[in-house]
Parts: sequence; structure tokens; C-alpha cells
Amino acid sequence: MGVGKSTVGALVAERLGCAYRDTDDDIVAAEGRTIADIFVDEGEPAFRAIEKQAVRAALAEHDGVLALGGGSVLDADTRGLLAGHQVVYLSMDVEEAVQRTGLNAARPLLAVNPRKQWRELMEARRHLYTEVARAVVATDGRTPDEVAQEVLDALELKEA
Repeated sequence: MGVGKSTVGALVAERLGCAYRDTDDDIVAAEGRTIADIFVDEGEPAFRAIEKQAVRAALAEHDGVLALGGGSVLDADTRGLLAGHQVVYLSMDVEEAVQRTGLNAARPLLAVNPRKQWRELMEARRHLYTEVARAVVATDGRTPDEVAQEVLDALELKEA
């Protein structure tokens, strides 16, 4: 959340000369409403089911750079599907996360006490991110261009 996956993903795709896709955008387009609205109207379990299908479809249909929502890795089937792909975990510390996301109501999982909730989310998810990731790239204090270059370097990919 707020790590820059959309910005960095688009930059990496541009440098590789391939398409970029974000499963969060896919969900919003398919559902005709925001992710925050889905959380409010139907709850997190319903959103995660929608997200799981969006990730499955995107992995099957898309061969470029794909950005996934932070909770995608909570599903064991999704983690299994990611096993054959070059996954990068973009990391950052809590202070930078709170600074980037603020108290944004569009981020339903950070609605109350964002520092505490972000720490709890990361404690619950970090091992899942590292389980599926081929590389971990820290984003703290770095520009999107710097992060994109490190992603390319970490995966040993050449620009187009």
C-alpha cells in the first residue's frame, strides 16, 4: 500500500518495451466501483474472492509487467500461481508508508490508526511477500526511476 507499485510497474514496463497491467485497476473496471466501496459494501472476504479471480485472469492473459494488490498474496492458490513468475516485493518502512498514504479513506485497511494497522499488516504479510519474491527492492527515500532501475537490475533484465 503506497509503495509505488503502479508507478514503478509502469516505468519497468516502459523500459522493457512491454505492456503494464494492474489488477486493482482490473477490479475497479469490472466492478464499476472503487476498492474502498467494495470493502464497505461487501467486506474484505468478498473483495479477496474478486481479487483472486482478477489475479488468476491477469496471469493467464497478460505477459508484461503486472502489479498486484498488497493482499493478493494472502491466498495460497495465488501464491502458487506466482511461483513461476519473476516477482518483486517493493518494501518500505512504516514512517514512509504513513507519509505516502496519509489517512486516505480510499485505503480501507488503514482507516483507523494507520501506523499500527500498517505494522500489523506487514507483520502478517511480509513472510508471504518474501516467499513469492525473487527479489526485494526497498523504496524508502528513492525516486520511482531509481526503484525501477533496481528492479531491472535485481531481475537481470535489459531495457528494450
